[in-house]
Amino acid sequence: MLSLFVVASPLNFHLEQYDGPLDLLLDLIRKQEINIYDIPIARITEQYLEYMQRAVEMNIELSAEFVYMAATLIHIKSRMLLPRDPELEKLLPEEDPRQELVERLLERERFKTAAEMLQQKRVVEEAVWTNAQIAQFRAEAGDPELAVTLFDLVKTFQAVLDRSKNRPVYEVGKEDVSVPDMIRYLRKVFGRENEIAAAELFERQSSRRAMICLFLAVLELVKLQALGLAQTGAFGEIGLKRLKGFEAAFTSDGTMAAIEEGYH
Repeated sequence: MLSLFVVASPLNFHLEQYDGPLDLLLDLIRKQEINIYDIPIARITEQYLEYMQRAVEMNIELSAEFVYMAATLIHIKSRMLLPRDPELEKLLPEEDPRQELVERLLERERFKTAAEMLQQKRVVEEAVWTNAQIAQFRAEAGDPELAVTLFDLVKTFQAVLDRSKNRPVYEVGKEDVSVPDMIRYLRKVFGRENEIAAAELFERQSSRRAMICLFLAVLELVKLQALGLAQTGAFGEIGLKRLKGFEAAFTSDGTMAAIEEGYH
């Protein structure tokens, strides 16, 4: 996490508490009202490196993720500066070097938005007066799942993400996974199982990108009432269970198409 207060920046930014380089890049993009699909990579790279330099000058330790992103930005910038043969471009059109970065930024922004909404929901819930006997009522009803919220799922997901930082990393080529891919994956999983621990499902994934895509896919299916949250006890694991509307969510006209379009 980077916490940095800058008063002498040409852009006059106040930057603090970044969980990673993607958050820093999103902040730069938002505050300058840059089109995320057309990032001026030279300018953003220069500003990103300037902030890293200021962090070093202030003896702020940066994680390896920030250094890796700096190298990525420089690599993208160099690719965009290289001249391209017009005739070769006709035969083999080259993908925009910024495309993968844009996709990662969009996924991070969706995840942050979802987390912020859930945090606001939790704050509102905590500020609302409730009947002191509600816990007894729930116990008598025999339905502990009533106490489970999406915020509990976020906490589970965050814990799995934190543990994944200590995993050994193996390079197996470029990973190309998306939220729609994970929705299809969940359809297969819950075609075989009615309920599974959320942490176990996240930990099956081989990368943080896959985990984030899976988390967003779970949110989409919870919103469609295809999946529900479950808990086996007061402090038990958070689980995901298949609801009656599971198949209907996939067969409904336009539902999956709309999700595919939203994450295109």
